[in-house]
Amino acid sequence: MQAVDLTAGTIRYAGIAEIESVDAGVVLHRMPGWARRQHNDLSLALLETMPSGGRLEFDTAATVLAVECHLTHIQIGDATRRPAVFDLVIDGELVDSAATFEGTLISVDPRTGGIDLTPGGDATVTFELPSGHHHVALWLPNNAAVRLRTLSADATVTAPTRPAALRWTHYGSSISHCMEADRPTGTWPAVAARLAGADLQSFAFAGQCHLDPFAARMIATRPADAISLKLGINIVNADSMRERTFVPALHGFLDTIRDHQPETPITVITPITCPVVESHPGPTSIVDGTCRVHPRPAELAVGALTLERIRQLERDVVDARRNDDPHLHLVEGPELFGPDDVHDLPDGLHPNTTGYQRMGERFHHIAFTDAGPFVSRSSAGRPA
Repeated sequence: MQAVDLTAGTIRYAGIAEIESVDAGVVLHRMPGWARRQHNDLSLALLETMPSGGRLEFDTAATVLAVECHLTHIQIGDATRRPAVFDLVIDGELVDSAATFEGTLISVDPRTGGIDLTPGGDATVTFELPSGHHHVALWLPNNAAVRLRTLSADATVTAPTRPAALRWTHYGSSISHCMEADRPTGTWPAVAARLAGADLQSFAFAGQCHLDPFAARMIATRPADAISLKLGINIVNADSMRERTFVPALHGFLDTIRDHQPETPITVITPITCPVVESHPGPTSIVDGTCRVHPRPAELAVGALTLERIRQLERDVVDARRNDDPHLHLVEGPELFGPDDVHDLPDGLHPNTTGYQRMGERFHHIAFTDAGPFVSRSSAGRPA
């Protein structure tokens, strides 16, 4: 087996903003260093090292591939623990997967916020590849932080030579991070990207979609052919903005992107269905595995946001800008996951694997086909 130099440029770290060389390997970051220095949230610091939408791309004639890495898993309360899964895609076809529970475990008490850390060892996953020279895309776990130790193969690995595909940047919350999906190619952005043959960069971080200025700059300064912004649920659930602050914040977010990418199609996606906050403001919490709201005095609810209200505000903002911005579009979240889909919303907030699959297929149809907002930029590239 030959070890591949992780920093020599042979591997394309697709969907990864930056790699950081550390002792015995590299850390994969979905946020660049300057953005990581502009927040002080420990959860976001971990979540951005979870490579949802990330993959290692290269060409090789190898028949055996091995990856050694250290994984950090999160366990929330008594929720069923899920393994970290790696998906092997060869020449655009999903051919194999490998799952592991190895690694460090962070256990979080959802009631108190208390954290327990259980150290663990490194994981090694091995794949057998068909004979011949192939393009390989190894999709990385969507629900665990990854420190890549080594990549080894029984033949030479070279930089990928596939034709350029449509570059799609997506920003969102846990419902786009998709930690509940049972495999990395099962997140809804991954489903849509593979169907469209698009090159996905996911800036979706669970619980962290609050129109942060650094997030706008991350999107703005990353060249893209299509941009989507799935906004609202975290702001309602964390009660992090009121109507007075949300509207100018959304305008400012869009302004920052437009300062750098004036003609790139941008699609604002309103929140999907979440029954408990459709007409009741947040904050919410997960109690006994279910999303709950909490009563508040009427005087504290003035200007508080519900999903019904935040959808209308997003429509209003997009409508107000359209005369000057013909490349700005809106997709209604309930068209991706609506009231008829709640049987696939087990905790009342996050879709399950089946729900995410359906969301990805629907977004692909809406955005990438017929007269969709991204269709004029779409290529005929194969899915990665």
